[in-house]
Amino acid sequence: MRPRSRSTARLALPALLAALLALGLVLSSCEADEPDEAGPDEAGPEEAEADPDEADDPDEAEGPDDAEATAESPTITVYSGRSEELVGPILEGYAAETGVDVEVRYGDSTEMAATILEEGQNSPADLFFGQDAGALGALKGEGRLQDLPEATLDSVDERFADPDGQWVGTSGRARVIAYNTDAVDEGDLPETILDVTDPEWEGRVGWAPTNGSFQAHVTGMRVELGDDVVEEWVAGLDEVGVAYENNTAIVEALGRGEVDVGVTNHYYLYRFLEEDPGFPVENAFFTGEDIGNLVNIAGVGVLDTAEDPEAVFDLVDYLLTEDAQAYFADEVFEFPLVPGVPGEPRLPDIEEIETPDVDLSDLEDLQGTVELLQRAGALP
Repeated sequence: MRPRSRSTARLALPALLAALLALGLVLSSCEADEPDEAGPDEAGPEEAEADPDEADDPDEAEGPDDAEATAESPTITVYSGRSEELVGPILEGYAAETGVDVEVRYGDSTEMAATILEEGQNSPADLFFGQDAGALGALKGEGRLQDLPEATLDSVDERFADPDGQWVGTSGRARVIAYNTDAVDEGDLPETILDVTDPEWEGRVGWAPTNGSFQAHVTGMRVELGDDVVEEWVAGLDEVGVAYENNTAIVEALGRGEVDVGVTNHYYLYRFLEEDPGFPVENAFFTGEDIGNLVNIAGVGVLDTAEDPEAVFDLVDYLLTEDAQAYFADEVFEFPLVPGVPGEPRLPDIEEIETPDVDLSDLEDLQGTVELLQRAGALP
């Protein structure tokens, strides 16, 4: 049984709401790396023409038990900060397998979290599917998440679940330094993330200051290194770096030779390699347990407005099954978090990555990160 600390710092709701809403505006490209997040297709399959003989057969007609089961089939409403293309198939698979009606609203993670807070106890949301621990932590900080079952939390390593038991990671996403293999030898890469601001990298390093993953990373750096060090680093990166809209744009620029290195998430590279195995970019990690190697999570939390928590817990457990974890590994190129599920063959095991000892539940200070980036000149 994992120990659970019950002390939780709560932010003032108006300030947090304002921060989340402002962050949603600043991060217009936060999810732009992923495909457009249109709502799920409402059109159902064409109905087959009914056979009159079968319609008259009492054995084929819907009986009272079937009608009762249909009427009692639960509906789960998911607010997803992950795109439909990435998580839609796995949610649709759960619905098909269980008969549960899963209704999904897609959007940016910070916007979805802000909407839940704004809706209050009138929110229809049962489950929040966040792209990182920060938005989950913000909801937890306002008391909007329920405790998850111990067995669910024990499915993953304790560093990928909330120490208070209110959210759990579903897949892992590592920060890396990607580099153009025609321009840089791996041995010549910066040893630490702080080194990317050295003068030798002027005009050679790509970054995405408005991107949500970058800002979550900066939040982790603040936890590990303190605001003064991180603000100086951001100001330096603003001077030497080349700013891009998002992670996809960074990797594209690396492939063109426009920049030599870039700080990004690991999985974007593999999308390019799927189309072009000769794409001249590789990922690398910084030396030792550097904060540049932060592994964040995509994860879920059950809202306090969930009318049938047990049904929602079942969906959470489904996302941690071997099949679901294999989907995240094989189709999304993320790290499975359940021990024993093999990852994408080109990726190291997540246990092999030398990561810093950062509690992901501490990445909830979204407002503080935006303000730091503004002071450093990285954001307007």
